[in-house]
Amino acid sequence: MIESLPRPLRGACLTAAAACALPLLIQMPVWLIPVLIAVGALGAWSQKKWPTPLRVLVMIMIGGLVFAAFGFRIGRDTASAGLLAMLVLKPAETFSTRDARSLLGFSLFAPFTAFLQDQGPLTLALCVPAMLLMLMAWSLLVQDGAGLQLATLPRQLKQSGFALLIAAPMALAGFWLFPRLASPLWGLPQLSAKRMGLGDRMTPNEWLDVLVDDSPALRARFLGPAPPREQMYWRGPVLSRFDGEAWTRTSATAFAAPPVLRPDAATVRYEVMLEPTESRDLVLLDVPLGAPAESHLTRELSAVRDEPVNNLIRYVGESSPSARFEGSLNAIEMSSLLSLPTGRDPRLRARAVQWHAQTPDPLQLTERFLQWVRADFQYTLSAPPVGYHASDDFMFETRQGFCQHFSSAYVVFMRAAGIPARVVTGYAGGHYNRVGDYWLVYRKDAHAWAEIWIEGRGWVRVDPTAAVAPENILDTIDDLQAQQGLGPDMLQPMFDMSDMLRRGWNELVLGFDSVRQRNLLRPLGIRDAEAWQLVLAFAVGAALALGLTLWLLLREHKDRSDPLVQAWRAFAKRLGRAGIRKAPNEAPLSYGERVAALLPANADTVRRLSGRYCEWRYAGTELSATERQALIRELRRFRVGRTPPEQR
Repeated sequence: MIESLPRPLRGACLTAAAACALPLLIQMPVWLIPVLIAVGALGAWSQKKWPTPLRVLVMIMIGGLVFAAFGFRIGRDTASAGLLAMLVLKPAETFSTRDARSLLGFSLFAPFTAFLQDQGPLTLALCVPAMLLMLMAWSLLVQDGAGLQLATLPRQLKQSGFALLIAAPMALAGFWLFPRLASPLWGLPQLSAKRMGLGDRMTPNEWLDVLVDDSPALRARFLGPAPPREQMYWRGPVLSRFDGEAWTRTSATAFAAPPVLRPDAATVRYEVMLEPTESRDLVLLDVPLGAPAESHLTRELSAVRDEPVNNLIRYVGESSPSARFEGSLNAIEMSSLLSLPTGRDPRLRARAVQWHAQTPDPLQLTERFLQWVRADFQYTLSAPPVGYHASDDFMFETRQGFCQHFSSAYVVFMRAAGIPARVVTGYAGGHYNRVGDYWLVYRKDAHAWAEIWIEGRGWVRVDPTAAVAPENILDTIDDLQAQQGLGPDMLQPMFDMSDMLRRGWNELVLGFDSVRQRNLLRPLGIRDAEAWQLVLAFAVGAALALGLTLWLLLREHKDRSDPLVQAWRAFAKRLGRAGIRKAPNEAPLSYGERVAALLPANADTVRRLSGRYCEWRYAGTELSATERQALIRELRRFRVGRTPPEQR
């Protein structure tokens, strides 16, 4: 027979399940969140189990919405949303003790899945109370809800909190000391789509979502003087191939050696904490002089990592903003960097040929192009769409756009003039956090600029977007935020403090990898710990953690009775070890008389002690502090030899 679930106990189980679902719920697409909440609330409000056809229909509907939310692609985020969708359906069938056990067991997967998506402090802050409520719900379920009253909830929460507390020492020992591998034993499934940010492709209008995304892309701390903000070009993927619609990477130089650079005296060293991107590209300040560990520089001076950036990583870079290039382009590179699709943008190409004939110097030709931009063009996120001849439409018709439009048109113009050129994507500028003394670069700082090749000098950066006259800059994301009352001066100190705390969390927790773990033993004189040393350290740490856990358990069960009661119990315990055991139902006076009969030499003392204790304990006799301490002292000091068996 299926045991029904009392309503208060069902409410406790549903509350615990909802708390477990919350850390994962807030990571869902905004429009999907109310749908999932509504389904879960209807199931919790129902008084009986939904019919099977209805549950199947709702499951199909929710599953379709989940797949639509993630572009009908399979990945870690899609699977996580699917798990959450199944969890919000469980309340509609939770009406028995067996159903409640299934619900609670299934709910435990939700916090774990939330950490697969985000390991930030908010996720942890939501998961801890969820585990607290989950332990309380399991405890009540084991007791079949016995004693479930509002007045007893604080005590039950305290017990659940203590259970979490005694698990903390071993968890911390495992986190800090358990030997970590440089890469996991299993592969972490990829997201269904790369995180918003830089990519291998650029077309007009494709970056609109990025330009309004104010989530962090990276944080950088300069190990010395910082360059001016206008010189902070954070270099990412370089796009050299153009098909008339999109700029993409070329594979011709993927494994070629990077160019030889001659840095100037003003080299810059900095530390970068890069947020997860699901791609292998790193971001370095232009012009990078080398690649961080576990990565390499391509021929285009893009840093590419050996593995995708699935978690927050930290690396040190060195750059020289005014470095000069040595050598020259080979025939393959020259052909690739001058290539343009046939039949595209005839007007812009004709003007490029005409102007180049009049102004053959690349830098002077660039200045003439930038003067054109200053005079007639406007920067706006609300750029009108362009057609088949994208650059012609932008340069001669709309004359409104953002960085992709300007950089793409400029590179097409220079290539048509016979000057090698390419598009560089990355980030520009950043926000200086005064509280933490570091630079925060948002995803909305994504930018595209251009580079042209000049013989004898190498690649020269040109940013056509920066040439737009200030009075022609119409709307940016900062303008939109200002219109909503979110100006940079209003809440910026609070945001800076909040981001500094997040950065501290990243350094302390998320940035703790195998390299930092090996350095933990440096205070002991071990510069680079080996595996056996880490195993030994973990064993010692685990032993200490277990000792602390045992101490907490013993402390929880410590006798907290009145000191006089404890002294009497110790008195009876010593007599028990001597052979005169007190029965559980034996009164103190009766026990004292029996002891006195068995110990004639101590009879008067035993009768006096048991009598005074009974007068205080049961007759309500008040004892002064001095009398109380004297009685406690006598009870604790009383000693007797072991009584022969024939006298017991």
